[in-house]
Amino acid sequence: MEQRPRYVPASTYRLQVHKEFPFAEATRVSEYLARLGAGACYSSPYFTAEPGSTHGYDICNHNEINPELGGSEAHAVFAARLQELGLGHVVDFVPNHMGIGTGTNAWWKDVLENGPSSPAASFFDVDWTPVKAELHAKLLLPILGDQYGKVLERGELRLELRDGALVLRYFEHELPINPRQAPRVYRRAIEPLTAHLGADNLQLHELLSIISSLENMPAYTARDADRIAERQREKEVARQRLLRLIAETPQVGEQLEAAVKAVNGEPGRPGSFDAMHELLETQAYRLSYWRTASHEINYRRFFDINTLVGLRVEEPDVFAATHRLLGELMRNGTVNAVRVDHADGLFDPARYFEMLQDLAADALGCQRTAGGNRPDRPMYVVAEKILSGAERLPIRWAVHGTSGYNFLHDLNGLFINGAQGRRMRRAYAKLTGRTLAFEDVLYMSKRLIMKTAMASELSVLAHMLDRIAESNRRSRDFTLESLRDAITEVVACFPVYRTYVDERGWTPEDRDVVVRAVARARRRNPAMEASLFDFLLEVVLPRDRGEASAQRHEQRRGGYAPADAQEVQARLRFAMKLQQYTGPVQAKGLEDTAFYRYNLLLSLSEVGGDPERFGRSVAEFHEASAERRREWPYEMLATSTHDTKVGEDVRARINVLSEIPDEWSRGVSRWMRLNRSHRTMVDGEPAPDRNDEYRFYQALLGAFTEVTPEFVERMQGFMIKSIKEAKLHTSWLTANPEYENAVLRFVERVLTGSGAAKFLPAILPLQQRVSAVGMLNSLAQVAIKIGSPGVPDFYQGTDLWDLNLVDPDNRRPVDFRLRERLLGEVEQRLEKTGDERIAAVSALLKNWADGAIKLLVTTAGLRLRRARQELFLEGRYEPIETETTVHADVVAFARIHGDEAVLVVAPRLTAPLVPDGKNLPLGGPSWKTSRVILPSELGGRTFRHEITGVEIKPVTTETQAWIFVGQIFETVPVGILRTT
Repeated sequence: MEQRPRYVPASTYRLQVHKEFPFAEATRVSEYLARLGAGACYSSPYFTAEPGSTHGYDICNHNEINPELGGSEAHAVFAARLQELGLGHVVDFVPNHMGIGTGTNAWWKDVLENGPSSPAASFFDVDWTPVKAELHAKLLLPILGDQYGKVLERGELRLELRDGALVLRYFEHELPINPRQAPRVYRRAIEPLTAHLGADNLQLHELLSIISSLENMPAYTARDADRIAERQREKEVARQRLLRLIAETPQVGEQLEAAVKAVNGEPGRPGSFDAMHELLETQAYRLSYWRTASHEINYRRFFDINTLVGLRVEEPDVFAATHRLLGELMRNGTVNAVRVDHADGLFDPARYFEMLQDLAADALGCQRTAGGNRPDRPMYVVAEKILSGAERLPIRWAVHGTSGYNFLHDLNGLFINGAQGRRMRRAYAKLTGRTLAFEDVLYMSKRLIMKTAMASELSVLAHMLDRIAESNRRSRDFTLESLRDAITEVVACFPVYRTYVDERGWTPEDRDVVVRAVARARRRNPAMEASLFDFLLEVVLPRDRGEASAQRHEQRRGGYAPADAQEVQARLRFAMKLQQYTGPVQAKGLEDTAFYRYNLLLSLSEVGGDPERFGRSVAEFHEASAERRREWPYEMLATSTHDTKVGEDVRARINVLSEIPDEWSRGVSRWMRLNRSHRTMVDGEPAPDRNDEYRFYQALLGAFTEVTPEFVERMQGFMIKSIKEAKLHTSWLTANPEYENAVLRFVERVLTGSGAAKFLPAILPLQQRVSAVGMLNSLAQVAIKIGSPGVPDFYQGTDLWDLNLVDPDNRRPVDFRLRERLLGEVEQRLEKTGDERIAAVSALLKNWADGAIKLLVTTAGLRLRRARQELFLEGRYEPIETETTVHADVVAFARIHGDEAVLVVAPRLTAPLVPDGKNLPLGGPSWKTSRVILPSELGGRTFRHEITGVEIKPVTTETQAWIFVGQIFETVPVGILRTT
């Protein structure tokens, strides 16, 4: 079992803090979280982000609490209130990238002003010597809305003299001007000032002296530490001198403003912009049309977002600079745990987590033993990491698990009927015409991403590989284009997000991943030169230095072994940069493209999901749970996050379709016929196409409550995002307004007006049934999550029904006032006993649409978990055998720790028991003779149902003990039973 950190939350509740939900609101809501039973408040990032940020991931200052949230004072009040309430605090931290979109990032501004000479230049992952010669020692800034020349000659780029320095304005962007080149503008003021003040004027001489000092300061390409310091000093001295001069001699300021105006040019006179162009050519950045980023950008981005620049946090000085405030918050006890965002974007994740835990150890005052050791995981840390297929979290990461997507899919799979996968695929192919296997859809999607959004990063890798090939006579004949093609194919076939080779070498698991990717690429490309794949495999799986000499003998047999230690190091760096590329390509190709193209069952196309794996058996779920208890007992357990494609209860509803494929197929066929007239012909084809329409009906069944203008708008937003992400008819990069408008009209017509009069009555019967069965799935999910090994996380608002769709829908304001009122009612019911409590719970279930029944199950479970924290965190996991005598199934398990035990029992695949969406399968005939077979150590115990308060005594014989499922589900269709 892994080392237990000093603090582990019993559970977490995620709050999204932003300008409209600042610390003051979070402080008020924290009391509700404590009453709910949460163990810790888990917040989105709250370090200073771009102005107006609603998520906090575009951080621009790691060492300041965001003023928009109330700043450090409001944060201190918030933290103190959490401590008063006995709530821990988990913060989401962003080490991989920073926001650079609005000019508020001081480090980035310094890099724009001073280029490689900036003290912050080493902070960012910038290639200062890219392939394109024009970009040497420059940053490509793809912020323009049109071609550079057109933007320039329209006068949209405007110089301003402000605070003693020149700045460049482009709409909301404000960029510094290289101070060494400012004299190009300032010298235009000398002649008129001489005429007005006289050649011997002291103020004129001061201006000339300032200009001279600027012209003689070190260039922005200087790398020597002394020259860098000189540049920083001289530019600031010159700025202050100019400020004083302007204040003392207004005429100087007037003439400098006139010079700026002249350089700004005049629209309609192209020649008037020559001076501005010449000035911009001397900057440490090169302005360009935003579309050029795909092919020429020379800084690492977060995925393909130009306004998020990658950090080199693996460097000790960068780590120290970005984690100073976090360390202070750890030290004073404000932060008890950390969730690390986008671990796969880091150059060396294992090293980063070691550094983070070292920081925590220092903050917590962990003492070293006589042998010089101290705890290597003293703080509870989880990593946002998606595991694909059978992939395992790297054991050498100093974390306590992932943020929970693997659990989400293990749990979600329980409610998908795996036996109906073939029928669902037939229905999908018949109704949409889509027959491609998901593996092929993903392959094509990843190739598209590499060709478009992430072509620039691919070019960098291709040139790195080309340099390696040129250094070895056995490989120098490979062309740049052929190497680019080989990388493309291997990355397109990569079976996981990334590997984790570092200076310590490869793990056997990661070696296997690379070998599998190359093998897949070979199979898909039999016409490609096979030796290309041989060479790439040799490069990506580098030899260590001790083997390099021996491996040279391979060259005689046609191998591609490295010639020397320097080449070994170059290969390792290529492999490490390649794995920083495979992750974002997988994310953009899988999550943001393929998942929107392959609409077999939307609940499968979820972050971290695998649409080819149709459902999970109870045995598979138990195996995964037991392994988590053994390997990562404190891993976070998620069912909804700020990134999930649909809310947990939408997913629970959509899963029901896997139980009724024939009814679903007939329904979609009928709805498509009814709505045929609401499609629009675009480029000779009906819009939306049948695949997009198929997605719409699933989302509608999943999110439907009632048709309101807001609901119509939400469905339209969901569909527009879906078709843009799919990139088949339109995209974020190249919009197709005709197709998009056709989809918007379709949604509006079928949900309102004359179209709705026919369509809504046709869909309503299935919608009611799906909603009722989905409700049972949802309650089962809550009970299982609360009882499972790990730390259950509740995304804001999911204590009631979570019928949200993809962001930004799932980041809408949460009505905590409503939840507080309903929790008060739930608390009153929990205080009742006997028949009164049973009646109160029955009433909640009867009126389940308001979500109070989910709140009841959540509250009862979380309060028990918090009260018996050791049982849930340290107790062993025992799968429980069940026998069902109905056309449905039950999953059951026990958590046992010493004399304490909790039994969790939940239904699954219950659609056959709910034929009309009205009669719910509770006690009585439905489950009367179905049994939960108890292990011998629990057979003689009495259990208390935490939701109903009823005491349940097992039936015992000489050989067996059991509880009838009908007893457990008599009032509420889930059971959380504790021993008394």
